[in-house]
Amino acid sequence: MPFDDRSQWSTCMSGILIIGAGQAGASLAEKLRAEGFCGEVTLIGDEPVPPYERPPLSKAYLMGEMVEERLYLRPPSIYEDKDIGLCLGAPVDTIDVRKKLVTIGDDSLSYDQLALAVGSIPNRLPQAIGRDLAGIHTVRTLADIDRIRPRCRQGAQVLVVGGGYIGLEAAAVAAKLGLKVTLVELTERILQRVAAGETSDVIRAEHQAHGVDIREGVGVECLRGDGCVSGAKLTDGSMIDLDFVIVGTGIRPDTRLAEAAGIDCDNGILVDEFGRTSAVDVWAAGDCTCFPYKGNRLRLESVQNAIDQAAAVAANMLGAQSPYVPVPWFWSDQYDLKLQIAGLSAGYDRVVSRISEKGRSHWYFRGERFLAVDAINAPRDYMVGKRLLELAKNVEPAQVQDPESDLKALLKT
Repeated sequence: MPFDDRSQWSTCMSGILIIGAGQAGASLAEKLRAEGFCGEVTLIGDEPVPPYERPPLSKAYLMGEMVEERLYLRPPSIYEDKDIGLCLGAPVDTIDVRKKLVTIGDDSLSYDQLALAVGSIPNRLPQAIGRDLAGIHTVRTLADIDRIRPRCRQGAQVLVVGGGYIGLEAAAVAAKLGLKVTLVELTERILQRVAAGETSDVIRAEHQAHGVDIREGVGVECLRGDGCVSGAKLTDGSMIDLDFVIVGTGIRPDTRLAEAAGIDCDNGILVDEFGRTSAVDVWAAGDCTCFPYKGNRLRLESVQNAIDQAAAVAANMLGAQSPYVPVPWFWSDQYDLKLQIAGLSAGYDRVVSRISEKGRSHWYFRGERFLAVDAINAPRDYMVGKRLLELAKNVEPAQVQDPESDLKALLKT
């Protein structure tokens, strides 16, 4: 049964504890039950709400098109039906991997096995810039968006810091709501870390068509205001008036609990191919993990990775011994553009574009080896590219460049 109050926690002896009630944690708990595990399963979350989807936060929920309950991954009653203990609003203080104890305030929970699904935390502006002023927001949790929504009045002036997916999606919603949006990106172009210039060009043009003032190669020198932010001085010397700021400068894995417990971390909680950490009977899944991938280590920030890795880890906690080998894929919705990405483009030296009346796609190659595809309003291109990667099939650049060629035929060759 779910724990309704803390008085029951000290009686929780043995079973599986999951720290982190996000997408990975909830998926892991449900997979344990689907795999037939009948022991105690307890899901611990530091937020006071049931597990929910994060992608709609900066889109439909911020727009006011989705109510909170529709964000929930499952109706709360499902956890009781599946006998998954749900401890909400319960930030974990410490983990003792030798005694197999988790402490929350004055209470403690013991475990047979522990799974860390603690996700990521948003990067913040440097202290010297003036980040302690009121009106500076990150976009990560339900509470974050609840604080932003009242500020989204038509004509309000917002500065978005960061030209990655988080910042761009927030800027798109703000522009659609009628705000005056300025977006700054310190590197030379938006999406520089994750996409080719061809993809950046399409996204930039769409934002500019909707009135967003995009300034690349420009950062924030300082924020000004009397208690609440009212303006900013940018690194190009320009000054802008503001009503509030959205910081979308990326996220970092939340390794705080793991590090304090002596669990090995490096750009995330280090796990093996099965999801095991360096501590006995401690596992990890989702954004917080750094796992083996094609001879290197990889950390993925995506919903699908959270779901798939959690499912693999749950099975392995029960003895499956099945390595986790993902085919990474991602998406981003901005205005009427749907960007779908399959594969990892790191190390590419060539981009081939496929353009049609309905959409376009950009295919990444290293030499003659196909690495990844960005598909913009081109779902068929995306599906073919993703399937090629799943099948470990290569494709020649000339085969995808001709818009008249039959992409699906590539799957048969």
